Amino acid sequence: MSNETSKYLKFGSVTVLIIVSLGYLAYTGVQDSKSYYVTIKELNGMGNEAYAKRLRVAGNVVPGSIKRSGTRVDFMLKENDLTLPVSYTGTEAPPDTFKDDSQALADGSFGRDGVFHAKQLQAKCASKYAPQPGAAPAAVPAKSMSQNQGSAGPSAGSSGMAN
Repeated sequence: MSNETSKYLKFGSVTVLIIVSLGYLAYTGVQDSKSYYVTIKELNGMGNEAYAKRLRVAGNVVPGSIKRSGTRVDFMLKENDLTLPVSYTGTEAPPDTFKDDSQALADGSFGRDGVFHAKQLQAKCASKYAPQPGAAPAAVPAKSMSQNQGSAGPSAGSSGMAN
């Protein structure tokens, strides 16, 4: 075998090794970050399959169920008439919007102890941004001064400020 052919074989084998390594890293990265969104009802019906997968479960935080112990937070999620105990032990503190009756999304795994072990937690307070019963609709934003100056008619002299 000639010296030049040997160089091509070495180069080709190194190239194939790099491509296979990158493919393996990409595959394992996708597998590690993949999670399945399930409802509490679906989680209860999954059987042994629930213990082997990374899952996401959403629901409303049951009022009075939040118990903090150092960096660990235990609480109950409720969806319709079903509840699920959750234990969060993530690296970050729960968000400020994580309160009683807030909507929460827990990302982690379901344990054989019947507790969902969350590594990530997202929460939003739906009632904060929802219109309150009997409240007037939000005011329409006022026009800016530059928009008012170019218009003609009786409203041309208005200041554009909302009362």
